[in-house]
Amino acid sequence: MSETSVVVHADPGVLAQAVAARLIVRLIDAQAERGHAGVVLTGGRVASAVYRAIGELPARDAVDWSRVDVWWGDERFLPAGHPDRNETQAREALLDVLPLDPARVHPMPAADGPDGNDPEAAAAQYAATLATAARPGTAALPHFDVLLLGVGEDGHVASVFPEHPVAYETRPVSAVRGSPKPPPIRITLTLPAVNTADEVWLVAAGADKSRAVGMALAGAGPVQLPAAGVSGVGRTLWLLDRAAAVDVKPTFRSLR
Repeated sequence: MSETSVVVHADPGVLAQAVAARLIVRLIDAQAERGHAGVVLTGGRVASAVYRAIGELPARDAVDWSRVDVWWGDERFLPAGHPDRNETQAREALLDVLPLDPARVHPMPAADGPDGNDPEAAAAQYAATLATAARPGTAALPHFDVLLLGVGEDGHVASVFPEHPVAYETRPVSAVRGSPKPPPIRITLTLPAVNTADEVWLVAAGADKSRAVGMALAGAGPVQLPAAGVSGVGRTLWLLDRAAAVDVKPTFRSLR
């Protein structure tokens, strides 16, 4: 049964540093256990701050980055190298300075890729890439040790938006058309895929996130508030700053 914990930090800067340190330790532990590790990245300002913080920590060298598989939870369907792509932001903030094995870095397809401007085909392509790396005995997905998620003001995670058709999707990867947040076309892991990760970390900072965070932890419906439908296999960890935690009931604040 998944354990849910809430960790509250003083401000966004401390939050980013703490998440970075925690992620390094988790990757080291995963490699000690299995020889390799898998992480699913997210986008956004807080995520970029976390990635920069990892790059600044001396402990990052304790990770064998050549044995880390890097995936993405969602992507804006834009041309490769576009500054608004989550991949571009992650590469600039961290990935380009790490000794990663390029074959183990798996960005979602771009709008100018081999499939052209077809998000459905791009989603199917990413699903096939995931299936190729699937764990023995599973049909569709590799091993995700940690899956990072931001939380939107409306409670969306990855590119799964409230009341959007993708909130009902059961395939592991879906195209998103008509996103309420620009750009309108995206690719995303679905909630069933997200919930296969050993640990899911939801990272949020700022007062504008407090209502969604509070409602999700209070048990809102996953279609109305996708963040409420997230649950890691072993652990679901909410990593917040004080402003984002304002509406969280004290009983949930099990860690600080």
